Amino acid sequence: MLISGLQKLTLLDYPGRVACTVFTGGCDFRCPFCHNSSLVLPERLAHDTDEEAVLAFLRKRRGTLDGVAVTGGEPLLHGDIPEFLEKVHGLGYKIKLDTNGSFPDRLIDIVNAGLVDRVAMDIKNSPELYGVTVGVPGLDLAPIEKSIRFLLEGRVDYEFRTTVVRGLHTKESVVRAAKWIAGAKEYYLQQFKDSGDVLHIEGLGAFSEKEMHALASAAAEYVPAAEVRGV
Repeated sequence: MLISGLQKLTLLDYPGRVACTVFTGGCDFRCPFCHNSSLVLPERLAHDTDEEAVLAFLRKRRGTLDGVAVTGGEPLLHGDIPEFLEKVHGLGYKIKLDTNGSFPDRLIDIVNAGLVDRVAMDIKNSPELYGVTVGVPGLDLAPIEKSIRFLLEGRVDYEFRTTVVRGLHTKESVVRAAKWIAGAKEYYLQQFKDSGDVLHIEGLGAFSEKEMHALASAAAEYVPAAEVRGV
């Protein structure tokens, strides 16, 4: 598996746990607002981080860390990710997996095998705006819908989240996205921020804190648990 980075401590990426974050390289989407473009574009991918070095770090940090967040890029792009997750679980860590939902069969297999403890799935936008928002015009939404349906079954702890970007999202599109995941137990709207590593910043911007809370209130029509994160 292509590991492109390791953040040795985070109190944010895995809520409720003292964790580290493992970054996988590569993604099948090209979201213009992506804040980790160096993990997405092949020509900008960070140097490979040795898997054994990551596992050695985790062995040393047992008792200090209790969770591992696996993010990207898109972790499920890698067919060998179950083997890595199994090794991490074998060290006694809880695992949170971030995904864009485009590989539902791998997601289902990993959950059914007990290899992850929490899944965070991005809902990029309303269905009719999805392809434009992820930079893949004409995107087949069937895999996304399959992942949504599976998580809504509640077989694993989960959350949905949308990074809200002025220029891509509107109140109407946020409400339609919420309708897509109606009844979800957790749904977070995240304020867009320019990380300095954004894929394509031109024409994009952030909604104000007041606007973000108004969007969450609107989304609550379909997901009462909708709330703002990170402002």
